Amino acid sequence: MKENIALNKNEDAFKQLCYKLSHKLEQVKLGGGEKKIAKQYEKGKLTARERINFLKDDEADFLEIGAFAGEGMYKEYGGCPSGGVVVGITKVSGRQCIVVANDATVKAGAWFPITAKKNLRAQEIAIENNLPIIYLVDSAGVFLPMQDEIFPDKEHFGRIFRNNAVMSSKGILQIAAIMGSCVAGGAYLPIMSDESLIVEGTGSVFLAGSYLVKSAIGESIDNETLGGATTHTEISGVVDYKCENDEACLEQIKRLMDKVGDNEKAGFNRTESKSPKTPTEEIFRHFPIDRAKPYDTIQIIDSLVDANSFDAYKEGYGQSLICGYARIDGWAIGIVANQRKIIKSKKGEMQMGGVIYSDSADKAARFIMNCNQKKIPLVFFQDVSGFMVGSRAEHGGIIKDGAKMVNAMSNSVVPKFTIVTGNSYGAGNYAMCGKAYDPRLIVAWPTAQMAVMSGASAAKTLLQIKVSALKAKGKELSDEEQKEMLDEIKARYDEQLSPYYAASRLWVDAIINPLETRKVISAGIEMANHAKIEAAFNVGNIQT
Repeated sequence: MKENIALNKNEDAFKQLCYKLSHKLEQVKLGGGEKKIAKQYEKGKLTARERINFLKDDEADFLEIGAFAGEGMYKEYGGCPSGGVVVGITKVSGRQCIVVANDATVKAGAWFPITAKKNLRAQEIAIENNLPIIYLVDSAGVFLPMQDEIFPDKEHFGRIFRNNAVMSSKGILQIAAIMGSCVAGGAYLPIMSDESLIVEGTGSVFLAGSYLVKSAIGESIDNETLGGATTHTEISGVVDYKCENDEACLEQIKRLMDKVGDNEKAGFNRTESKSPKTPTEEIFRHFPIDRAKPYDTIQIIDSLVDANSFDAYKEGYGQSLICGYARIDGWAIGIVANQRKIIKSKKGEMQMGGVIYSDSADKAARFIMNCNQKKIPLVFFQDVSGFMVGSRAEHGGIIKDGAKMVNAMSNSVVPKFTIVTGNSYGAGNYAMCGKAYDPRLIVAWPTAQMAVMSGASAAKTLLQIKVSALKAKGKELSDEEQKEMLDEIKARYDEQLSPYYAASRLWVDAIINPLETRKVISAGIEMANHAKIEAAFNVGNIQT
């Protein structure tokens, strides 16, 4: 009875987190707000999200990337919801592709540093997965007050155009629609794409607008004559198609996409999809909101994979990591997941859940090699506190075995996907394919926490440092003052643990309801299947 009450409470708390997620997403979708949306309509323009909805196939999902980019950032400038650009994976005329749409309701679509980072992430996904990319351009260009943080560096604004050229050389289709302002350096993006369209009356593209032309060379000219639809489709020949309005432009893109030829597939194995053995909703009951509580990860896996498809690899060895083959929506996958229940090892020792031990790291390295040998995509489920520490672990070679796992994972040539379900701490984040290790997609549940260590551990460590520093100056803190300082440090650190903090900085591509996990993984593998695996897996300096 008590256990059932606890499960019900956990379910309620988890669903509250999911409700908070859906509410925050609804707020984000308003972009710059209802007044700015009304101004878009006054100009005869659709919003960025309306353009995408019109463009995508009727039944196609839209897997949004970076919805929370910029969350809580740039407060001194009024914020930058979604980084001022909407990005996602969907289908247009039956072809899976990336869509990038500037949101002109956010600072006229100006580029903040996070905008550039998000656009680069979109191009990275297109390049890695050989996906067509469609740009719906409506931007005032670089946000000048922050130009020093967006203009000159390797991962800044200019990298966008370098990637345009690289994608063109790789045969990755790029279609750009100029649906609003497109000025200065930003003018290169649509023109470096394979085909370009422009909307009459609202679209314009030029290296310098009329005001700058007047001040630079003394010429008086209006923007439409300088770089409008008629100018660039009938005089300069810069743009390929002139469209009457947003809807006509989007219809033309659909017709262009309808005639695109198919590409050679990677050939990942897929059979008929089956529902999980345990309803996915059971995750809300069995995945504890309290991040310190143990649980059996197998229960979570059973709620996600196709029924009766999971085959454990080395089940009795290295039990703090679960490795095994399974299917999700029919796609064959290799799973590497942290086991969060407390385990009794074969030597009779108790192993903490969520900690990676030497034998587990060794097992994972070998399993990753097998998945590469068999051309099976890898899915990492992260709920990890880190690697085991202490004299016994060090004498047993934990560094060597951890390096072996990181090496195998880093050199993997099959696509990797990462789901951060809970804790993602320290080197555990790295070994379990964190953002630095090029997962094709990395998403988080609302229960995720990402940092060097847990909030409690970090707060105590930082407190000890501060107390020691004050003591060296001859100042002693009372117990009450220490508690107050501890609470203050922990509150600040806990804010940084939040999945929204990670999502705002694009450390994860999205925060998702656990019920969407199967759909995200399936869409990701379908996406990755467009890119043939060229390189062979190389074990590098892995010591077996």
